[in-house]
Amino acid sequence: MALLGSMTMPSMASSNIAGTDAKAPKDAVAAAMKHFGVSKEDVRKVLSAALEKGGDYADLFFEHSFANNVSLMDNAVNRANSNIDFGVGIRVLAGDQTGYAYVENVDLEDMLKAAQTAARIASGNKKTAPVAMKGLPIIKNYYPVIQSWEEVTLKEKMPYLQKLNDAIFALDKRVQKVSASLNDETSHILFFNSEGAQYYDYRPMISLVAVCIMEENGKIENGYAARSFRKGKEFLNDDIIKLLAQEAVDKTAIMFKAIKPKGGEMPVVMASGGSGILLHEAIGHAFEADFNRKNTSIFSDQLNKKICNEHISVVDDGTIPFNRGSVNIDDEGIYGQKTYIVKDGVLTSYLHDRISAKYYGVNPTGNGRRESFRNMPIPRMRATYMEPGNVTEEEIIASVKKGIFAENFTNGQVQIGAGDFTFFVKSGYLIENGKLTQPIKDINIIGNGPKALADITMVANNDKIDDGTWTCGKDGQSCPVTCGMPSALVSKLTVGGES
Repeated sequence: MALLGSMTMPSMASSNIAGTDAKAPKDAVAAAMKHFGVSKEDVRKVLSAALEKGGDYADLFFEHSFANNVSLMDNAVNRANSNIDFGVGIRVLAGDQTGYAYVENVDLEDMLKAAQTAARIASGNKKTAPVAMKGLPIIKNYYPVIQSWEEVTLKEKMPYLQKLNDAIFALDKRVQKVSASLNDETSHILFFNSEGAQYYDYRPMISLVAVCIMEENGKIENGYAARSFRKGKEFLNDDIIKLLAQEAVDKTAIMFKAIKPKGGEMPVVMASGGSGILLHEAIGHAFEADFNRKNTSIFSDQLNKKICNEHISVVDDGTIPFNRGSVNIDDEGIYGQKTYIVKDGVLTSYLHDRISAKYYGVNPTGNGRRESFRNMPIPRMRATYMEPGNVTEEEIIASVKKGIFAENFTNGQVQIGAGDFTFFVKSGYLIENGKLTQPIKDINIIGNGPKALADITMVANNDKIDDGTWTCGKDGQSCPVTCGMPSALVSKLTVGGES
């Protein structure tokens, strides 16, 4: 077994601050400062250097992350790799200017140089000094851990992948190959800003993925199943193995019966769960406040206006327990919260970071997120979903004479400003005379996000969050997210199928 991609870092004390409980902020921050090897005096000096050119605001984002992967292929666990990341990012704001620099250590001289670099990028005339530090308590820990991944050996993880492999093969004789992976990550985050705020957050993450390949009469199909949460070792149990094995087999088996339908403009019923990718990609990005502040979003002049059916409410939520997209506190010191973007058909809020919130004269919404200490925070979604409606899925399907039921999505592209999108639908069903009939596969749906939202005429009462391994890319940064929605009828979309 190969161990790949290992990285060294400065020696430091092992962590005693794992997030099993929300500790008193003073104790947690003090322990985290010891963990990172920095003092209050170091922090004051670096913040003062960051503000020496007249910046309005500065913050320090310390991160120490451990990531591990173990994979199975050809019936054996045969690959593993680990990575350690460590450093601090220093941001300075001065009016509309942002200065950012980072270092991959906590040497005081290097931090001061980085702070001075950021200060020169975002300079102003204001004479600002850091104020006394005060703790931000974790009011509610949305991802408490029973056993942290730092305590779990590779030897303990391997049997779960073997169980998953064996369970998939046992479910169907057509299974030819299985690949599976288990990815865990632990991040220690320590934050300070010039307003005096300080916090420590312990962020776990686990993802378990299975890919199933089957053969029937010379025809090969594949299916995929995954779950990802902010949880510790307690995530791994026989129930999750059984669930993923069955899902991977079912998604693959249905493909042997599926056809590629004729294309054209038609009604599309979006299935509950993963169809939330439509909300995230085609609509959600256009609600992020930086795009609206710069007038590049189609919604930039739509705030407090009706944009869709009054039965539709869209939420971006950082407070769902153990959710992949949840945040106790975001990456610029704002508490995680539940934000209504659309309420009863009216656009009520954008998704804000500190910069956009100041521009609009509102409070930040806890959407300031970053990939790592190497990146500055920007407005990012967390868990984006539509709230349930007032009809059943069966009633929606029964209302469609001819259309498609889109069930499993894989990827898509969207032009954020205009909202034009193309999504690839891996599988679904034809709808004929109000009933699901022939399974379908490998089609595109094409449309415009704001128009598709306006064209949703029915929303079911079967809301569901898809807890897969969704990852959002923006401005070269990747962040973990989730999405979801109830089943919903879009009155017309272009379906790319057979001519």
